[in-house]
Amino acid sequence: MIVIRSVSAAVLIGLLSVLVLSACWPNGGQQAKAEHALSELIAQSWQYRIQASPMSAVYMGQPETIGLDDLSELTVTAQQLSYKLFLERAEAINAADLADERQVDLAILRYQLADLYHYYKFKRHFVPIMAESGFHNDVIRHLQHRRLTTEKLVDDYLNALNDIPRYFDEQVGWLEKGLQSGITQPQVVLTGFEHSISAYRVDDPADHVLFQPMLQLPTSMSGQQQEAVRKQALIAIEQLVMPAFDDLYQFFVDRYIPNARATLGVSYTDNGQAFYANRVRHFTTRDMTVDEVHQLGLNEVDRIRTEMQSVIEQVEFDGDFADFLQFLRSDPQFYATTPEALLKQASYIAKRADAQLPKFFHHLPRTPYGVAPVPASIAPKYTTGRYVPPRSDTDSGTYWVNTHGLSKRPLYVLEALTLHEAVPGHHLQIALNNEMTHLPPFRNYSYISAFGEGWGLYAEWLGLEMGFYQTPYDNFGRLSYEMWRALRLVVDTGIHAKGWSRQQAIDFMAQNSALSLHNITTEVDRYISWPGQALSYKVGEITIRQLRQKAEHQLGAAFDIREFHHQILRHGSVPLSVLENQINRYIETTLAARESIQ
Repeated sequence: MIVIRSVSAAVLIGLLSVLVLSACWPNGGQQAKAEHALSELIAQSWQYRIQASPMSAVYMGQPETIGLDDLSELTVTAQQLSYKLFLERAEAINAADLADERQVDLAILRYQLADLYHYYKFKRHFVPIMAESGFHNDVIRHLQHRRLTTEKLVDDYLNALNDIPRYFDEQVGWLEKGLQSGITQPQVVLTGFEHSISAYRVDDPADHVLFQPMLQLPTSMSGQQQEAVRKQALIAIEQLVMPAFDDLYQFFVDRYIPNARATLGVSYTDNGQAFYANRVRHFTTRDMTVDEVHQLGLNEVDRIRTEMQSVIEQVEFDGDFADFLQFLRSDPQFYATTPEALLKQASYIAKRADAQLPKFFHHLPRTPYGVAPVPASIAPKYTTGRYVPPRSDTDSGTYWVNTHGLSKRPLYVLEALTLHEAVPGHHLQIALNNEMTHLPPFRNYSYISAFGEGWGLYAEWLGLEMGFYQTPYDNFGRLSYEMWRALRLVVDTGIHAKGWSRQQAIDFMAQNSALSLHNITTEVDRYISWPGQALSYKVGEITIRQLRQKAEHQLGAAFDIREFHHQILRHGSVPLSVLENQINRYIETTLAARESIQ
């Protein structure tokens, strides 16, 4: 209980400081006032965020933080008010009074604070789960690989184990409020969700994943001390952790899943249309309407479908488009026979990509990455792959490959997947972002989906220049992945704003891509449970490719691919409008420099 009180106190004290400082403005000129106000707001809001969420702090430059978030009603109310006040202060700062780089700081800060405020405004804390995982998986990820190198960390870890029932109870309380108000995940996407909980139900507490960190304790502790704390951990797991998971399992099976809403799109929930419009703006960083996004998707689907047809003609396949998709989904030559074989192939592709990076980038990250399977506890309903950033400078990044259901993991898409998730995609971009010493922490650890996912999809396309997709099937896999992201624009808006059914979405994706039917189903459920996020990929990629085309056209012989990529990545993760301004400035500066030499 000590942890709970300390977190609550920090959050409430933070709220008081927000109320006090929100009225403080320095004397001096407009620029000095604006600069001071922004610096104060950045420092205060960042510190508040770290104190408010120990579980997020681990990924915000505080790798030794161990603790579970306080989600009591009092604390959540305080957080909602705090982020509202922070956002109002950010919006009160006149960007025109700031230097160029500080304007970028302000734009990103407003973006982050708006999202934190809207999380509570639209009652998203009522739904701390998605189709594939939930808050219980977050607890496992937060704790299971901790290195307990000091006695304080050991104490913090034991406190966290003892605190799990409280954390689960508070989350269940919000889930109950969601049931009462109709703000839940749709029942249809929760089939099998309980398995993500039962994966952590074991007979022997010593076999629980949360006991593993206790196997390596600080050398400063005597053998007797180590034995004592291990015993405490085993008692906590047996008497508190395991019963908490059992209770949570029963809650979902008996209470939540049977009573979750029958409707599909988020627009059918309270204030859902406004929420979805908000998510469209947030994930695209554009003032796009739902209809504009939907039509963009339809246009891209038509364009990519034409390119896919040309590949079918290239291999002289005897059959139509649907026949070719069936051939790709069913022929054994396109599938690995063991998880190890799939992981080895992904690793080989990753190393080939590593070798090409110096040709395309001035700067490469210091942080390495590895290849690992998606954890078995979430793999059945998880996406085909994902990048997991390191927690600290002693960790590597990880490219997760889903090895569950090998007959549904075609090899012809593995090149595109690897380039997206590892290099030159997410690992390269995120690691460079984290390693930039000139950026403040709130930007080092910022991830704007339209930028990051747009870059990942651009990285897939860049593979053409890097020497990948040498076979027509691999190129069809690339096109199928690009089609996948175009289909998202249509399907996500169709589900959440245009009344599409789940089957309608599945059929539309199955008819237009070579993705396995299992992958399509898990992806559609992901879009249903995470409104708007899927829109970021194609919108971001289109912007980056348009900017490259503009730079190549205007710079001509002066265009340098490595310098262009440096200019895209050098400011970290930014809204697309900011990125456009930066690249336009780069083009103007390069042209001016060339003219001065002539």
